[in-house]
This record gives sequence, structure tokens and C-alpha cells, in this order.
Amino acid sequence: MKCKGALQRAAIMAVLIAAIAVPAAAQSSADTAAIRAAALDYIDGWYTADGARMERALHPELAKRNVTTDPASGRSRLIQMSAMTLVQSTRRGGGSNIPAAERKDEVRILDIFGGAASARVTAATWVDYMHLAKVNGQWVIMNVLWENNPPK
Repeated sequence: MKCKGALQRAAIMAVLIAAIAVPAAAQSSADTAAIRAAALDYIDGWYTADGARMERALHPELAKRNVTTDPASGRSRLIQMSAMTLVQSTRRGGGSNIPAAERKDEVRILDIFGGAASARVTAATWVDYMHLAKVNGQWVIMNVLWENNPPK
């Protein structure tokens, strides 16, 4: 009888471990592809000055931010952009002045949970960390925190 109880406890533990290890919300390959597409619309739209492509990637309430530090004073300040500012900047030329050989658009999806995702885009001279949300069936970028490459 001791053996039967030990087997039951082992079975219960196996079920609990499996429940913990399985993601709470399985994602489809379509979600993964749509998240990647939104991130590429954003960065490649920037490089090609394609305002429509950039706009398609963004939620209208997007917040894009960067913390920069003044080398002279050592004080940090926050730079902020809205979706409208980013789309207009893209339409005015965006990153089209960056030589094609220097453009990077590496997208790495960091996490997906239900209708929320985090991604990292490695670009020409900076990295963008993005939060995306599935809004009305479409994945769009809600927030971006970017960091420039350190000076050489």
C-alpha cells in the first residue's frame, strides 16, 4: 500500500509540474508572424520613409521614450514621442538617410502572453524594446523604450 500512495503522490507532482511548465495561453504561429510583421513595419517603415507602413504598426496612443544623460552635468532627461510625431517624422524622411548597408532589422520576440507581447528590434545604431497588444484582432505597438548604441 505504501507503494500505491507514493505512486499517487508522484503522479500528482507530475501533473502539477506539467501545469506550471505549460504556458497559460498558447500562441498561434499567426500571432508570432503578426508580431514580427508589426515590428518590421515599424523599423523598415522608418528606413524607407513609409509613413503608412509605420502608422499601420502603431497604436494611436503609442508612447516612445528614451532616457538620455547629459555628459557635462550627468543629469538624465526623458525624450518622448507620440505615434503622430513618429509617423510624421517617418513621412519627412525618417531613417532613409541611413545607408542600406548599415540598416539592421533584427526582430526577437521576447514573450507572448494572450494579447500582450514584448519584442526587441536591433536597428542601425540603437535597440528598441517594444510592448505590443492585440487590438481588434491586429497586433500593434503600444510602447517603445529605445537605447542608442554607446559612443565608440
